Amino acid sequence: MTKAAMAKPLSRARRFARRLRGDTSGLALVEFAFAAPLVLGMGMLGTETAFLVITHLQVSQIAMQVADNASRVGEEDVLNARKVYERDVAATLIGAEKLGANIDIFDQGRVIVSSLQQNAQGGQWIAWQRCRGAKVYNSTYGVEGQGAIGTSFPGMGSPGRYITASTGTAVMFVEVAYDFESPTPLDLFEGREIVYTAAFNVRDNRDLTRLYSGGPVARCNTYSSARPS
Repeated sequence: MTKAAMAKPLSRARRFARRLRGDTSGLALVEFAFAAPLVLGMGMLGTETAFLVITHLQVSQIAMQVADNASRVGEEDVLNARKVYERDVAATLIGAEKLGANIDIFDQGRVIVSSLQQNAQGGQWIAWQRCRGAKVYNSTYGVEGQGAIGTSFPGMGSPGRYITASTGTAVMFVEVAYDFESPTPLDLFEGREIVYTAAFNVRDNRDLTRLYSGGPVARCNTYSSARPS
């Protein structure tokens, strides 16, 4: 092969290389291919973090609402101390069901309502306790009947900041526990347990002798999202 014949393919190759070096038509696609995983990852991280924050807020609001509502329920009677029935507590938990419907509060969580009162010796005790939710979670602060006798039971809440009931009244102490479910494939916070508490003093003159029968009972040995029957 002559030198002239060999020079032609080399010349075409050089021209092609120069055109390829100056060609920017696929630059955006290449840059996107490198940047996409990072951008998508940051987007999912932001989404998951925001959803976790919103869920914390909702669980906190549920605890506040249930405690507030439980402090108001009871038979309307201006002449006698207000009686609270099982159906009143069940209705309060239905309110939590409505508020937490978008996070499946009773499928992934549990709500515990306790009536904290004074016993005959002036000590604190949990006169009654009602629960609902499929999550296996028991009260951190005590169960029904805790502190019925004596003064050894300090109350409910964090050590050093115990919530206590005064003579002749009661405190509705509510615990809400919830298992977070991640909305993205990252699963960074999947299964994280979110727990909030709230407490309200009862608003009216209430009959504290017992929780009266009448209506469905939300028993604490039942772990189900279904409404009690």
